[in-house]
Amino acid sequence: MSNEITYEYSTDIFPNPERGFMHLYSATSEGTGLNLASLKAQRNENISLLHRLYYLDEFKDKPLSAAQLSLIREDMSKVREAGMKCILRFAYTDEMEGADAPYAIIEQHLDQLKGVFEENQDIIAFVQAGFIGAWGEWHSSSNGLSTPENKRKVLFKLLEVLPAHLMVQVRTPVYKQEIFSSTVPVNATDFTQSNQRSRVGHHNDCFLSNATDYGTYINVDAEKNYIRNEALYVPVGGETCPPTDGYNPNCSTGRTQMEHLRWTYMNLDWYKPTVDAWRASGCFDEFQRNIGYRLSLTSAKLADQAKAGQDYKVDILVSNRGYAPLYHQKKTNLVLKNKSTNAFYEVELPVDLRSCKPNLNFQISTQVRLQGIPAGDYTLFLKISDQAASLQNRAEYAVRLANKDGWVAENGGMNSLKHELTITN
Repeated sequence: MSNEITYEYSTDIFPNPERGFMHLYSATSEGTGLNLASLKAQRNENISLLHRLYYLDEFKDKPLSAAQLSLIREDMSKVREAGMKCILRFAYTDEMEGADAPYAIIEQHLDQLKGVFEENQDIIAFVQAGFIGAWGEWHSSSNGLSTPENKRKVLFKLLEVLPAHLMVQVRTPVYKQEIFSSTVPVNATDFTQSNQRSRVGHHNDCFLSNATDYGTYINVDAEKNYIRNEALYVPVGGETCPPTDGYNPNCSTGRTQMEHLRWTYMNLDWYKPTVDAWRASGCFDEFQRNIGYRLSLTSAKLADQAKAGQDYKVDILVSNRGYAPLYHQKKTNLVLKNKSTNAFYEVELPVDLRSCKPNLNFQISTQVRLQGIPAGDYTLFLKISDQAASLQNRAEYAVRLANKDGWVAENGGMNSLKHELTITN
């Protein structure tokens, strides 16, 4: 007999992987590394994500040095130790009239970075395309790289050296449309086929600044709808800019635009007056909850008795109140904790929570085999962990669901199903 369980939603604010507000940290060539203590402290601010921008200003005509590669590797180790993930970007100048590097150098640098990407793929959230022009934002180039053909070469080379599950973001929707010669948004078919288009999302570094976001958009409504549809599958994020032309990035505007464009992360450091105004107006906490995904348990149907070695029916309804879906596949396990011995037993559920889209419900309905689990009384949990084996037992990288009295940090982080199961022989 199955019991129907309902779960209470929680408005608590807490960090979750690959989403939310974050800070930007820039470094010049062979510059200062990240501060581990500072990163660890950020979890107290409910921050789990950072943006690391490396300026390769001393390497515009030569290979990256061993010291530069060591700086990046050491930073990534600190990110992992702090229980965070990072967004990466590389550039050669932070001046509009500054020089970038020729494509041959970019190609050489990406070949050098390939090993760094592979070693640290577990803690890389997304990679911004970078390399071309001031701040790596692609709008200009001293080496003629701001053409669709050269942007395509840089993007495809970056996709080639990155592990296949990592996504890249480009600066404007038109850049992606020109590179792939298509204004059709990616869809579920593109996503399941893992083609290159399905790995390319968007970053807007002048969000909520004026009607076109400083030229981010040309055909504003059409391009915003393009991003909205794409963002069901590829990530959108970035930062605000000083508003112009009387534009007011207030709470209402921020809410409308972030929800419409399905924002998944936001820089706290720029443009700070906009973020501070949200704090003063009382909507900052709302945005901190809802930027990215916010999954919660709604209800479940679970039997309270089962036989060892037999199938067990799992019916769980999950909802997403966030602005965006998950973009990284997770490992979802039913966890049984023996009430007498406190031993844990995990059974993987064949589900992909990336399919839990914003403002929709997602049904987990499956049979699992209770193999190798001895008779006894158990408490049930849902564990949503990172795909990487290196992170699966770290609670900082598990997905916490927004339910009252639901989160348990033990066993790598789990969510209580508020149900007990007796297994008999």
